[in-house]
Amino acid sequence: MGKVETKKSGSKKTVAFSKDQYYQWLEQMLLMRRFEEKTGQLYVQQKIRGFCHLYIGQEAVAAGIVSATKKEDKHITAYRDHVYPIALGLHPKYVMAEMYAKVTGCSRGKGGSMHIFSRAHNFFGGYGIVGGQIPLGAGIAFVEWYLGTGNVCITSMGDGAVRQGAFHETLNMAMTWKLPVVFVIENNLYAMGTSVERTSNVTDLYKLGCAYDIPSFQVDGLSVEAVHTAIYEAVERARQGEGPTLFEIRTYRYRGHSMSDPQTYRTKEEVEEYKRNDCIERVIKTMKDNGWITDTDIEKLEEKVKITVDESIQFAEESPYPEPHELYEDVYVQSDYPFIRE
Repeated sequence: MGKVETKKSGSKKTVAFSKDQYYQWLEQMLLMRRFEEKTGQLYVQQKIRGFCHLYIGQEAVAAGIVSATKKEDKHITAYRDHVYPIALGLHPKYVMAEMYAKVTGCSRGKGGSMHIFSRAHNFFGGYGIVGGQIPLGAGIAFVEWYLGTGNVCITSMGDGAVRQGAFHETLNMAMTWKLPVVFVIENNLYAMGTSVERTSNVTDLYKLGCAYDIPSFQVDGLSVEAVHTAIYEAVERARQGEGPTLFEIRTYRYRGHSMSDPQTYRTKEEVEEYKRNDCIERVIKTMKDNGWITDTDIEKLEEKVKITVDESIQFAEESPYPEPHELYEDVYVQSDYPFIRE
C-alpha cells in the first residue's frame, strides 16, 4: 500500500482573516448558541417534543465550514442539525417552527428537530439514522460530478457514525471514483454516553481514512480559523477533481447527547475545562486583541441576536399546525435530475 498523507494540522498555510470575517463568525456563532439555549428551555416547557440534540459548544465547526464553502455547495449532516442551515442563511424562524411541528417550518412540520431541511440553502438534512447520511452525501457528490457543476458536498457525522459499515463502504467508493465530497467527523468525544476510547483502539479517528488512501487530517474544532482553513483547502482540491478528504474535527458539546441525557458518564470538571477554551470566547479575544470590538459592541450584537431568536419563537407560536391532508403530500416528488428516467 502506498503511503497515506496524514497530519494533525488541518493546513500547511497560515491564513489571515479580515475584521469583517470575524464579525460574521461572531454573529453566526452567537446566534447558534442563543438559539440552542432557547431551544433547550422550550423543550423543558414541552413546546418542542420528541428527540432534541443541541449544538452548544460546537458552533465553530458549522461556522468554519460555511465560510469556507460556496453558496452552491451542498451540505448534509446527522440529527444535531438545528443551527447548520441557520449558518447557511436560513432564517431561524423556519427552524423554530419546524421544531414546533408547524406547517411554516422548513420541513412543513413533518420532520421536527432531527430532520431539518432547506433545499433553497442546499442543506439536505438532518438524518435520524446514525450514519445514514454518509452514503447519501456521496450520492449528492456523484450528482455534482455527473453534471459537471464543480460543486462539493460536505458530509458531516458524529464520532459514533464511524462504527457503521456504511461509513467504510462510502469512503471506499468515494475514493475509488474521486467524488467531490468532504467527510467531516465532528468528534465531540462521546457517542451518546460512550467515549471513543471504549469503542475502538483507533482513537485518532482521522486515521480511519488511511485504509482508503484518503487524505485525512485532525483539526482543532474549537478554532473557527482552523476549521475554515482545512475545509477551504479540501473543497478546492475536490473541485480540481482530486477526490475526497476526511477530517476529524475535535470539538465538544456542553450539553448532553440529547435533552434526556443525564450526563453521568463525564465529570463537571471535564465540561468546565472545555468551556475555558470556548470557541466563541476565542473569537472575541482575537477581535479585542486587534482592537476590532468593544464590550459595548458585543452587548449590541447580543441584543440583535436576542431579537432574532424572540421573533423566531413568536413566529412558531403563531403559526398553524399542518392540516390532515398534509399527511398525503410530499410523499413523492418529481426529480429534476436529467439522468433519472421517468
